[in-house]
Amino acid sequence: MDSFRPDLLAGKVAFVAGGTSGINLGIAKRLAQLGAHVAVCGRDPEKAQNAAREIGEGALGLSADVRDYGAIRAAMEHVVDRFGKMDIVVSGAAGNFLAPVLGMSANAFRTVVDIDLNGTFNVFRGCHDLLNRPGASLIAITAGQAVNAMAMQAHDCAAKAGINQLIRVLALEWGPEVRVNGISPGPISGTEGMARLAPDTSTRQKHYDRIAMKRWGEISEVADSAVFLCSPAASYITGIILDCDGGSQVGDASRLDLGKGLA
Repeated sequence: MDSFRPDLLAGKVAFVAGGTSGINLGIAKRLAQLGAHVAVCGRDPEKAQNAAREIGEGALGLSADVRDYGAIRAAMEHVVDRFGKMDIVVSGAAGNFLAPVLGMSANAFRTVVDIDLNGTFNVFRGCHDLLNRPGASLIAITAGQAVNAMAMQAHDCAAKAGINQLIRVLALEWGPEVRVNGISPGPISGTEGMARLAPDTSTRQKHYDRIAMKRWGEISEVADSAVFLCSPAASYITGIILDCDGGSQVGDASRLDLGKGLA
């Protein structure tokens, strides 16, 4: 049984930056399934077209780099020309890798901040006058690194912390016409991020043991979180970060052996 009525987003226009793969593509598919006109955007033109075909008839696949304000603005203008003003904008383009600070170049650090943080700024700043206001909903995809420091993730911690604060500032500045929220996914199966950050069986098991829900998350669960945030049910919600992570941000659920104490 579906959690949402099938016509919940009928007639709405949605733009998903970074929507050509993974979690963001899952969000785009779900928005389309519930009736929205959907456009996805990514750097690779072929991947964008393939994603649009995967989403279904009427979906639009565009190519632009979120680091280029002019290019991403032009892509969103194209969406408005095709479908009308946008009701939903999702910013999810991201880059990440494992590296200690002393093993990372300044350019590598800058690249992640440019894609994640500056990219989110460009998408949100560029879309404001293209939104169907009042009532528009913006969603940024962030991560637990915004809150919890992680070794070998200085670049991502800095970028995601910036995204969280940008979400809050925009919620203050753009309310009541525009709601701005974030989703922080935990370990989600079948994603590139999961493969990069937990590349082997031992690492995956350690991640798994720490999860309170004792299972991996699914892309569909993040997608439904996005649907909720842009639905009328969330009409009084803005400036929040919704953790869709099985309790990962709560703490370490692997420490339940009395014999080991708090070790």
